[in-house]
Amino acid sequence: MYTLNLKQMTKQEFLDEYWQKKPVVIRQGFKNFIDPIAADELAGLAMEEQIESRLVHKKDGQWQAAFGPFESYEHLGTKNWSLVVQALDNVSEEAAEIIEAFRFIPHWRLDDLMASFAMPGGSVGPHRDNYDTFICQGSGKRHWRVGDNGDHVEFAAHEALLHVEAFEAIIDVKLEAGDILYIPPGFPHEGISLDTSMSFSVGFRGNSAVSVLSAFADHLIDNDKGSQLLTDPNRQVVSHSGEVSNDDYTSIKSQVQNLLDDDESFKKFTGQFLTSAKHDLDILVPDEPFELTEVSNLLNSHAIKRLGGLRAFYFEDTIEQGLCYINGSELAFSAVIANGVKLLCDKVMLLPDDLSEWSRNAAFVELATELLNQGYWYLAEVE
Repeated sequence: MYTLNLKQMTKQEFLDEYWQKKPVVIRQGFKNFIDPIAADELAGLAMEEQIESRLVHKKDGQWQAAFGPFESYEHLGTKNWSLVVQALDNVSEEAAEIIEAFRFIPHWRLDDLMASFAMPGGSVGPHRDNYDTFICQGSGKRHWRVGDNGDHVEFAAHEALLHVEAFEAIIDVKLEAGDILYIPPGFPHEGISLDTSMSFSVGFRGNSAVSVLSAFADHLIDNDKGSQLLTDPNRQVVSHSGEVSNDDYTSIKSQVQNLLDDDESFKKFTGQFLTSAKHDLDILVPDEPFELTEVSNLLNSHAIKRLGGLRAFYFEDTIEQGLCYINGSELAFSAVIANGVKLLCDKVMLLPDDLSEWSRNAAFVELATELLNQGYWYLAEVE
């Protein structure tokens, strides 16, 4: 378990003063931090087809980058290279526990947990991100420089690397195990490993209006909605055929606005959009389906844990009506178990004590059985 230590700040004070405003170093944000995954295990993951990974190094003074899977690393030598693995929370329960320390930020904003292994001198170069990130230093040390937000010139140092030109640092520090560096979107930064090191970055991303509208358009097409043609049965004679009148413009705009104003439809889309997996999930459907009676008994003796990377959310005004969203789909359930479903969405793991009032509830047991059989949740031993 990783417990976030904000020193003299409360979580709300951190959000008020720093969140999306300015970067900050939190010394020993995680006390007695130990890497949740070994470097050789991370390197092994990057050899797998379904894992999103990247190698960054320099050759003859020029930046190089390659995407996994990788077959070996020996040719890179013992300095000046870095390995990055995305969505580590999907495949490592131990590493995913880091995210739990940041649950004071809504989980729908979460992007993923990224891990980075670097040899001395290793770096991905000076760059800026379009998401909030908490860089948690693991073993080893890294030198970090962060510049102020502003108009920084970006350029392609390699076809897979977008860098920024030299910047003046407002933060210039060496991070050691347990230190955390928070960087809001748009602030240029560069980290260089001082020795063999690991770091773990928890990223929180907002969606652009373009990405939401594009996904919404796809949703409308998939659900055969929004295809009605504009009608104007009360059309009046015009004297300027080349003119788009204010009334016509209003009608065209209203045609689109009405789709957004349909709260039931747009909320359903939003729930599906926000819970869609950002990376492939390692779903393991049980060999033998669980039975209702079996699950009722198991909930009294076992914890149930959510699949790594699975996204499950609800809206505060429709959860009581029996609606939630899991892995890109709307799920309807009996409204009487709304509080039990909130637990499933709020917590990654539920212990028997959490489920004591639900293990004999027929509707909840039926839902839990369905989720277990889908491989979205699985049984875990109580420690």
